[in-house]
Amino acid sequence: MIIDAHTHLFPDEVRKKRKKFCTRDESFRLLYDGEKARLAGLQDLLETMDRENVDRSVVCGFPWKDPGLCREGNDYLLDGARKFPDRILPLICPPLHSLRQAKKELARCLSRGAKGIGELAFYHGGITAPEVRRLVSLAQSLPGTGVPVLLHASEPVGHDYPGKSPKTLQPIYHLLRQIPEVDVILAHWGGGFFFYELMPEVARAARRVYYDTAASPFLYRPQIYSLAVRIIGPDRILWGSDFPLLSPARYFRQMAEAGLSPRVRAKIQGGNAQRLFATRIKGGFDRQYRVQ
Repeated sequence: MIIDAHTHLFPDEVRKKRKKFCTRDESFRLLYDGEKARLAGLQDLLETMDRENVDRSVVCGFPWKDPGLCREGNDYLLDGARKFPDRILPLICPPLHSLRQAKKELARCLSRGAKGIGELAFYHGGITAPEVRRLVSLAQSLPGTGVPVLLHASEPVGHDYPGKSPKTLQPIYHLLRQIPEVDVILAHWGGGFFFYELMPEVARAARRVYYDTAASPFLYRPQIYSLAVRIIGPDRILWGSDFPLLSPARYFRQMAEAGLSPRVRAKIQGGNAQRLFATRIKGGFDRQYRVQ
């Protein structure tokens, strides 16, 4: 089974009235103000999946500052999963500026079939200490539920691009140490965080961390795959296309160029994601989450 572990969809109104939403949210403006930044809907994703032989896609919410926009975006993804339950795995974004609202929205979405949280991102200045504390509090009820958290991560060096927050790796390390029983997915190879798993204390903190490959062709040479397998093994790498940014074929070519074995490629292209989301796919833990 091939599973794309990192895609982005937006409701029709957001796609049709991009400029309006750019004035409502500074993070959205930072990423999507230019017309070259593509916005996709559910039908766009399904057509790409059919063309590229992708069985399932994890669709990510957007970290809107406005709780109402968070709810509308989450509902769009949840409705898509309801219509296509065998193809769409929805992640949702709670409004992190209010912890009480965030917990309430998370409980609502989990009861409707959300499979996880994300992509949580802090595009302006990285993750601050108060934001780490809110994330820790939000994650307190997650151990044992099979609910993973997808976090945006940026590499601390290299070229600039919209949404890059170089000061993320240290806060992420502090966060991981406080939520050791929560499954965490670090997007974009974790901004290179997995390299630091060569340090024993970082490896201990990251034992439940997965890394997705979103935007990899724009960031790294194909050797990133073989290096990651050597450092952390093949079981914690998730193929994510960052759709509609890049086509799946770009990633599959890089994996072939990296010389990965068919067994390792099968894990990265879907086997690992299937295992990670297995509990949520079965829907066995929805009732365990309660607003504190």
